[in-house]
Amino acid sequence: MQIFASTSAKVRVTGFAGVALVLMASGGHAADTQRTPILMELFTSEGCSSCPPVDNWVEQLDAAQPVQGAQIIVLSEHVDYWDHDGWKDPFSSASITERQNAYVHNLGLSDVYTPQIVVDGAEEVKPANAQATSATLQKEASAPMIAVHVDGAVLAAGSPPFLTGKVEADGSELKHGGDVFVAVALNSVQTDVLAGENNGKKLTNISVVKEMVKVGKLDKGKSFDQAFHIRLWPDVDPANLRVIAFVQESGPGKVLGAAMTKEIAKATN
Repeated sequence: MQIFASTSAKVRVTGFAGVALVLMASGGHAADTQRTPILMELFTSEGCSSCPPVDNWVEQLDAAQPVQGAQIIVLSEHVDYWDHDGWKDPFSSASITERQNAYVHNLGLSDVYTPQIVVDGAEEVKPANAQATSATLQKEASAPMIAVHVDGAVLAAGSPPFLTGKVEADGSELKHGGDVFVAVALNSVQTDVLAGENNGKKLTNISVVKEMVKVGKLDKGKSFDQAFHIRLWPDVDPANLRVIAFVQESGPGKVLGAAMTKEIAKATN
């Protein structure tokens, strides 16, 4: 399978802004109490010169939440196949590359590349095509999702520190079961890139995945209520974390439900 970086992002940056504007015009930032989650997975790399415009576009979507009736939950997933081209991305992971390859295979996509976006485990979107991206996000906003909650997230001291919490999911109406994942991500990071295609640039990324762990399985027609315990890294700052829980058909396949929290307490001794 060919691995390459799309260069189209460099010359079609206006298309990225256009999507946000189109969606805002159709709804604006919703104040809904019940919003449908849309899990947006961005496969990216600090070593890829085509990635920063899309990283910035995703950051705008995360902040503006322009899709009426929906909550876009972003996962910035850094692949490792750019690490040999002059700059080793500090957030890259071989498991993320494997996840991207699995999507390409399961969705019948033509190539693995960066930046690449998969929505709800089922659709590839290309921000340069504003009309198609808008239509996909609107469609996913109206798709049925099961209720998922992530509660009681607490950062506990240790060597290394660890995160505990609980995931609840209602599978009473599911026709198929799914795997339950918890992802721990950095809210925002800035990196001074000193080599490679982005040499000399200061890059900003949001919701950067540091850990993604399968914590259980939701059986069809049943509910899930289980605690999780995830090892983290030294000097972790709970104020710069978000926790995302999602249920996904095996494969990886269609995302059945998702939730996010930034409310992470620090355990007291």
